[in-house]
Amino acid sequence: MPTSFVTGRIFSTAPSSFCLSMRDLILGTAGHIDHGKTALVKALTGTDCDRLPEEKARGITIDIGFASLDLGELRFGIVDCPGHERFIKNMLAGATGIDLALLIVAADDSIMPQTREHLEILRLLGLRHGVIALTKADLVDDAVRELVTLEIRELVKDTFLAEAPIVPTSVVTGSGIEELKAALAAEGTKISRKDRAEWFRLAIDRAFVVQGHGTVVTGSATAGSVKVGDELEWLPSLQRVRVRSLHNHDQAAAEVHRGQRAAINLAGISLEQVSRGQELATPGFLVPTRCLTVRLNTLQGNRRPIKHRLELRLHIGTAEVMATVSLLDNDQIAPGQWGLAQLFLDESVTAIWGQPFVLRDSSAEHTLGGGQVLQPVADKVRRRHIEVLERLEKLWSDDLAVRAEIVAWFGGFAGTTTADFVRGAGTLPVEVSALVEGMRDSGKLAEISVSGKKLFLHVDRVTEIESRIMEVLGTLHAQHPLMTTHDRQGVLSQLTYIGDEGVLQGVAERLLQTKKLVGDARRIARADFKPKLSANQRKLKDHVVEATRVGGFQPPEPASFVAKAGGIASSLKDIYEVAVAEGLLVRVTNEIYLHADASAEMLKRVKEKLAGGGSATVAEIRDLLGTTRKYAIPLCEYLDRTGTTKRVGDLRLLA
Repeated sequence: MPTSFVTGRIFSTAPSSFCLSMRDLILGTAGHIDHGKTALVKALTGTDCDRLPEEKARGITIDIGFASLDLGELRFGIVDCPGHERFIKNMLAGATGIDLALLIVAADDSIMPQTREHLEILRLLGLRHGVIALTKADLVDDAVRELVTLEIRELVKDTFLAEAPIVPTSVVTGSGIEELKAALAAEGTKISRKDRAEWFRLAIDRAFVVQGHGTVVTGSATAGSVKVGDELEWLPSLQRVRVRSLHNHDQAAAEVHRGQRAAINLAGISLEQVSRGQELATPGFLVPTRCLTVRLNTLQGNRRPIKHRLELRLHIGTAEVMATVSLLDNDQIAPGQWGLAQLFLDESVTAIWGQPFVLRDSSAEHTLGGGQVLQPVADKVRRRHIEVLERLEKLWSDDLAVRAEIVAWFGGFAGTTTADFVRGAGTLPVEVSALVEGMRDSGKLAEISVSGKKLFLHVDRVTEIESRIMEVLGTLHAQHPLMTTHDRQGVLSQLTYIGDEGVLQGVAERLLQTKKLVGDARRIARADFKPKLSANQRKLKDHVVEATRVGGFQPPEPASFVAKAGGIASSLKDIYEVAVAEGLLVRVTNEIYLHADASAEMLKRVKEKLAGGGSATVAEIRDLLGTTRKYAIPLCEYLDRTGTTKRVGDLRLLA
């Protein structure tokens, strides 16, 4: 039988079946080195998480290990984290996505440095649930156990573990193991269910090759679900990859979802390309960035503040990246205080709104602080810019609509997509439509179409683009007072510094729909513009219109008026345009114009001729209108172009 992708043990090739009511959660261990974390996990699950030869030789956990534990309707994927201070980065990678913490303190050692540091890390990562195990309880008497319990209570009194049960255990005697299982099950039931409608996300913490299968990556699924055969995006490369097979809890699986440990066999990827810190996600969900906007907290126990321009290490997801901090509202953040900041990174990472992170010093010796991501994809913000900082602060609002509006505002002239709202405001994909509709109804958001796709712009941005389009046209109208319309592409090309041409076209279409502009896909003008003719130009226009009326279906060509125009011949084309704009003439071609009355009469005669399924040749339409072939062919093509007729061979029929 095949070998497990996760542990190396033998597994069944049939996809595992499980009770639909079974809940999957990720449990992570924390605590000082040699306090018995790995031994306790083995006592709970029967699995030895130390898999590396060096771990066996040295008797300490170096990298994260994995096990599983079923407790009634709860199924825990356990991540055993190392306790040594030199391997904090591995502990941080393992802590990604955990729902429940198991803080472990040895009764014969009590609280130690990494006990405190791990607890701070769990707090920074936003943990809300946990249980405390007092290990090696058989090595001390009752008085010592009671003293250590009091010390633990003092340590956790202002943390999420303040009310957590403390369970004395011994892996030697087996005492307390069942009680610990019961405590974990009880705490697990308090964790709210996550919506399965989320898009899939998994931060990679391991990668290896399985003979005959290829590259396999593992991680904790922190959102959504994925099935065999699905296509995922591999980040930060943005490459699309196919899921060849899946494993969970040492069993082949057709699907894995949030709260489960997953081993994913990827097609077409070599082991050398994969590293811890990369992610797999639903295509389009995550965007690689080298700049994050965050709310940043300096640890209370720090001896020094976090200062502007400090270089440090960012731990986010399973990634560890060097970063420089830019404080936006101050020059330093004192111990225990919060502030707004941007992190400029040496390498790209992926994140979502609200995602927790941890900061350590550049030498990786001390944890300095952490916080939550406000903008997972950010542009550089000017420090102490009051308006921008006020908007950034609103991104931590409990009101989803408020956050979404700010995301749209920061979307700028590029606009905002559904994925931007999901990633940047912390909403579910299925909630976006109602969210957008509410903002649109309240006048905060506008929807435009770009290449057939919906794009959303904050009304402030739309108003600004509209204003600039109107300004450009105003200038053109002033420079060319007789030109009734201007080339649409030429107008918008003057505004490409704003952003994508598709957005400009979408806003121009909106102006046409709201009747602030007149025109079509080719030419536009301000609706409030009226061509300004001199007395001689007005006289010439009247003469042209009258001569065209008299000409009927054989109108005079524009060139025939050049001699009469004299000194204003150069404005003859514009005069024709004015007459068209006023509805006096109809343009058939650039050289043929019909009087509006003649155009109406032509439509009447043709429709009567072709009614009831009739047809006509060009010659018949020529005779119907009493004109010549020189005019009949352009007039027939005009009727086709405007949708009155359609050509079938040599015949015209009603369209």
